[in-house]
Amino acid sequence: MEERKETTATTKKKQCFWTWALASVIFRLVLIHFSRNLNLASRPEIATPLTSLRRLAEGYWLKQSSVSPYAGSMYHGSPLLLSILGPLTVRRGRTAQSSYMQNFMTAILIRATGQILQMTYNQSLKSLGIVRLLERSEMLSSGDIAGLVYLWNPLTIVTCVGSSTSPIENLVIVLSLYGACRRLVPLAAFGWVIATHLSLYPAVLIVPLILMLGYGPDSPPRKLFLQKTSIKVGEDPSIGIHDQLKEMASQPMLPIIFSWRLVIHFILWASLWSFYVLLLCGISVKQYGGLGEMFKRLKSFRCFVGVPAQVPSVDLNFRSYSGGGEGEITYGFILTVPDLSPNIGVLWYFFAEVFDFFRNFFLMVFHVNILFMILPLAIFLNHRPCFLAFVYIAISSMLKSYPSVGDSALYLGLLGLFVKELADMQFSFFLFCGYVGTSLLSPVMHNLWIWRGTGNANFYFATAMTYACLQDNFGGGECECNA
Repeated sequence: MEERKETTATTKKKQCFWTWALASVIFRLVLIHFSRNLNLASRPEIATPLTSLRRLAEGYWLKQSSVSPYAGSMYHGSPLLLSILGPLTVRRGRTAQSSYMQNFMTAILIRATGQILQMTYNQSLKSLGIVRLLERSEMLSSGDIAGLVYLWNPLTIVTCVGSSTSPIENLVIVLSLYGACRRLVPLAAFGWVIATHLSLYPAVLIVPLILMLGYGPDSPPRKLFLQKTSIKVGEDPSIGIHDQLKEMASQPMLPIIFSWRLVIHFILWASLWSFYVLLLCGISVKQYGGLGEMFKRLKSFRCFVGVPAQVPSVDLNFRSYSGGGEGEITYGFILTVPDLSPNIGVLWYFFAEVFDFFRNFFLMVFHVNILFMILPLAIFLNHRPCFLAFVYIAISSMLKSYPSVGDSALYLGLLGLFVKELADMQFSFFLFCGYVGTSLLSPVMHNLWIWRGTGNANFYFATAMTYACLQDNFGGGECECNA
């Protein structure tokens, strides 16, 4: 009887997930008829110079006209996107449908990743002897919740309707995490290489990916060890807090073996996929300068950042293939921040005000700031590599050159994977209201500044600063809950 009840409950949970997932797809199909009236493709919160499908369509038109897609200042993305998404830009409905499919596939991968983490979590609880937490029933698993949160997140929906390439970037990032959790090395390497090739910042995910491949998926937070001892305290009131700490310190731990074999295979597969991507890029831009132009312009950019020109690169899509300024195409465009059009980040306003003499210094400061956080967080969260990847994604979304709401939609969806620890998060209601408030005020302030002329840049920048502070507090609170 108990087995039948468990089977019935599992079936109901699956039906509930697929019902809501299908409803989200229908809702998106309805919105496709109103996308032109909404005019979301021109919103700076949704479409950035790197993720705008309008710019991609311009680059594809130039390529079809036998002109370099990078000749002007419109397109700064990967040449592979021109070949994959370029033909779909001829008909607007096709690009929207592809975005919907990418979102749906991302949600399915998030759900599958959550199921793997749930299995590992339950096995760890059994090994700790904390069976009471396993007996707590819940309507949906963390993977189902994360998938539905990603599908029904308003930021995800407006990114789909707003003609952006963010969905495909989110898809390959989640693909790499799923491959690492399943220990499918070729899949994890493929997702990481493509994600890094498209937007550069996912390169920092190599640390949690290696930890996941070496140690396996996340183990429970350290506070569960205290819960195990607190159960014993309830049975024996004579045990004090010092005795708990001594018992936890002397408690035998299961031996953890790091799998170097999988890590070496990951490096080899990543090198292979990088070479393949580089080859495809060279074929795509062969008539506009090819790899020779990429190598030539790469040296000048390396001199700017202080890297020797002889050091090989994983992906050499740094430079203009024909025409354009030095260092202002794709990766160089990300690192030098030449486009200061407004967005939900903070770099555009800062570099619009800073003196040109100090520009290079602050460029290095802002980009190195992300690198400084890699090692401390990796040491602090080495037992939770999947959550470490979530933190890295949130930090990159906050500090990247051209952020969009599509970046926030990804880490807010991944947040559902750690829903069990959210009960201990402080100021959650304040953060929720802050996200809603900034999402509503940002287009209002932009309208007052750009179109009505009754405001100035400080109006819009205030919402960007508030948004950055909310993300910072959000990431810090999550680290405390999941440590």
